[in-house]
Amino acid sequence: MLNKTSFAVTRRMALLGATALLTLPRTALAQTGPVEGGRLVLIARPEPATLGLGLNLQAPTIYVGGKIFESLLTYTTDLEPMPSLAKSWSISDDGLTYRFELQQNATWHDGTPFTSADVVFTADDMMRSSHPRWKLLAETYVERIEADGDFAVTFTLREPFSAFIYAFELSSLPIMARHVYEGTDYRTNPANNAPIGTGPFKFVSWNRGQSIELERYEDYWDDSAAHLERVTFLVIPDAASRETAFEQQMVDVLRPGDVEGFVARRLSETDDVVMTTMGEEFYAPHAFIQMNLRKPPFDNLKIRQAVMHAVDRDFISNNIWFGMAAPATGPVSSRTAFYEPDVTPYPFDIEKAQSLVAESGLSGDDLKVTLTPLPYGQQWDRTAEYIAQQLTQAGLDVSIKGVDVSGWAQALSTWEFDLALNYTYQYAHPALGVARHYLSSNIIQGTPAANNEGYSNPEADRLFAEAANSVDPEETQRLYSEVQKLLVDDVALGWIFEMRSPTIYRDTVNEVVTSAIGAMDTMKATWKAA
Repeated sequence: MLNKTSFAVTRRMALLGATALLTLPRTALAQTGPVEGGRLVLIARPEPATLGLGLNLQAPTIYVGGKIFESLLTYTTDLEPMPSLAKSWSISDDGLTYRFELQQNATWHDGTPFTSADVVFTADDMMRSSHPRWKLLAETYVERIEADGDFAVTFTLREPFSAFIYAFELSSLPIMARHVYEGTDYRTNPANNAPIGTGPFKFVSWNRGQSIELERYEDYWDDSAAHLERVTFLVIPDAASRETAFEQQMVDVLRPGDVEGFVARRLSETDDVVMTTMGEEFYAPHAFIQMNLRKPPFDNLKIRQAVMHAVDRDFISNNIWFGMAAPATGPVSSRTAFYEPDVTPYPFDIEKAQSLVAESGLSGDDLKVTLTPLPYGQQWDRTAEYIAQQLTQAGLDVSIKGVDVSGWAQALSTWEFDLALNYTYQYAHPALGVARHYLSSNIIQGTPAANNEGYSNPEADRLFAEAANSVDPEETQRLYSEVQKLLVDDVALGWIFEMRSPTIYRDTVNEVVTSAIGAMDTMKATWKAA
């Protein structure tokens, strides 16, 4: 079902051969088992606006909050569910009932027992009002959420939803303390800046602009975990300073995006440094060119086909992203479930692109467009410059319109763009991370993560709906294969590459990536050699 990638470990490990590469990165130089104690230093980039997980879905909040909070499940790199606050679970044969048995010895960091009441409050109240992804899912599919005693919860669905088992990852449904939030304004609750979770590390202090300090929660429910004594997040806004901090061993771990790809490649060639691209299987970030289909020239299929032929996705993957990307063929990542490889190909062919532009019948101002880059660093800037150059060569008149993060989000959210770069998380299943970009019901303003391009096709809507409701894996695959072929024929988006984002760490650090959400997870198994 999946293709896993893990590469470029230490020179020492490289000598061990390809088979070992798939198994050793998680344990680096582990020889004697977990060492208790020590401080792990990470980077918060940019500094999170809040630590209220579920109230803010930005990566820095998840990265820091993910050490403090937990959800019911986490997932293996093969996307199989693993226990977290739920120790076991079952799904009825009709796909309508999901029952979770909870850990019975978990407590909140203030000592209050964790119970099923916290789960029901989180899922049926707090996240329904604060978490847009959970709100949509719950209101569409969930009939009721019920506690059965203190340590069991049952979710009953209105209709089968095959992706539901993937809705219990840390960022999708972080379990929050009922006794802390109930009856308060969730968004202004003081606990958002001094969080109380059930996770392996509890909040100590936040020195704005400098650092966030966590320490081991001594009463953590899993007494075989939480090895580190302290976890420190340094706020380092400048990319060069982050690189220097790691080289000077002030920082132990760089998460994806902390440094540019060429820096990551160089660091990976340093002795005693480990690099792995495992740990992003759940999110499987997928980059694309978003074309505004509401107006010329991108309401013309031949222009959209020209875009696909004009862009050399191999060149971008190998030369701009330094091999830390793979060409995308369609809307679903090859690393997640229900990928369909047999779709219409669009090989790089600039002359074909020029012919398609000529066949479109458009000329002059109709071919004048602006490209809004994703303001996330030099590699995105270079990707935008390359795409603008290629599309100009194909016959479009392209200018780049640089904006900051809020300007980029504003442009997509209000549909005030021609071309824009973007990427999406796939959340392990097309119903969660893919369909939202193509459903006509999701052509909504106010978020850059909806169907911002304005694609509308009743047949695609039907196929996505039937696939989401199917409980037969073969039928689900057939439906998702069909819709992928349709979307690729329509060129609903210009898919560019699958990101292969590296996590980099010193080989004295062990068990950094232990799940499909990588360094975003709790790090409860992480330890440092003395």
